[in-house]
Amino acid sequence: MGYLVYAYRPSASFLLLGTMFFFIFYIILNENKNNEALMAAAYIAGAEVFYRMNGAMVFYETGKYSVILFLLIGMFYKGTSAKSIPFWIYLLILIPGIVMASITLDYDVVFRKAIAFNLSGPVCLGVSALYCYYKKISKNQFQTIIIMLLLPLIANMAYLFIFTPTIGEALRSGTNSNYVASGGYGPNQISTVMGLGAFLLCTRLFVVKNKLVNIVDLILMLMMIFRAIVTFSRGGVITALFCVLCFVIIFYYKRNRFEKVKLLNKFFILIISVVSLWSYTALSTEGLITYRYTNRDSAGKLEDDITTGRAELVETELFGFINNPVLGVGVGKAKEIRSEEAGVETASHNEISRLLSEHGMFGMIALLILIFVPIIFWTKFKNNYYFLAFMAFWFLTINHSAMRIALPAFVYGLALLYIVDEKKAPVHRKRLSH
Repeated sequence: MGYLVYAYRPSASFLLLGTMFFFIFYIILNENKNNEALMAAAYIAGAEVFYRMNGAMVFYETGKYSVILFLLIGMFYKGTSAKSIPFWIYLLILIPGIVMASITLDYDVVFRKAIAFNLSGPVCLGVSALYCYYKKISKNQFQTIIIMLLLPLIANMAYLFIFTPTIGEALRSGTNSNYVASGGYGPNQISTVMGLGAFLLCTRLFVVKNKLVNIVDLILMLMMIFRAIVTFSRGGVITALFCVLCFVIIFYYKRNRFEKVKLLNKFFILIISVVSLWSYTALSTEGLITYRYTNRDSAGKLEDDITTGRAELVETELFGFINNPVLGVGVGKAKEIRSEEAGVETASHNEISRLLSEHGMFGMIALLILIFVPIIFWTKFKNNYYFLAFMAFWFLTINHSAMRIALPAFVYGLALLYIVDEKKAPVHRKRLSH
């Protein structure tokens, strides 16, 4: 797919349409008996950036709309848990911000686009949470969903290698985020999706017990890490590192003594592989990547702002919250205010400060729901060893890239799944009478 889209770019549109129609019929024909809706949503969430960077999307937010559509079809057949009330409240909380926007936005702003850009992500998260919360799913089905999420990310990675086989030309931009090495698209989003792909492949090294599969996964993982690093966008790489640490700690803790000893060998191989890759990348980038991660410019001089302007964006949004603490400034208005005051029209990079600014106290309540409901769920069951890693991916991603893509919203939902181990499922035996 990566090569096909590179060789003939319009093929991306045909692939996307074909994928959409296939999944809709697949879910309806199977009546979502095996969570086909979740598999379809996983595939589209993983493919969103790949199709978006190649101009295949009908609307800019087609990826999020598709995830919402698939999960709504799935809920039509299977419904939602009776315990999902907090997430219904979360979705309702977003409405006052829309009402405020209808009053405060300037006439020359396209209302639909402003609402879609800023709310499609939060709504996608709400729908994902509604579908997944307390949803029982087998380990095999869960791993199938991980594969569905991975496949389009691998296609995206292949496209990047074909688009920029060597990074010599990309070094001209110094230590700034690199569009050439990102397939001509946003380095922040490419770094995020490649980082997630590397994390998922890393988890398979521990979950899948097959040496050949492990070797293939290790190679793919190193390739994805390389593509994430050479974007020179640090957010996705650092997020992936935190996710791996969260997963490994929980996975290791849940093993018995014999299994822990065997895992140490995999840890050693993993660390050696990643250190070797970093050394290779540092040589390939003539040391620029080391400067980037130590917050230096191409001349080796220490830069003042490690956040690359994000702190200033957060500051303006927090001022919006302080000045309008109850209802906020309205959906999409924060960008408009920033344009008026600073003369720079930049969309938010931080979903937390955007929620507070544009939704006021309702935004704060929404954040409390999103943080504390999953924590309470985890303390009860602790049966999803991806939980902390997925929550870390969601939280860290929305802090450096807001909800530009569907992945953080969808991955948040995956953290709420109730994973059932088929081997440990209770067996009901009929009592014999004498």
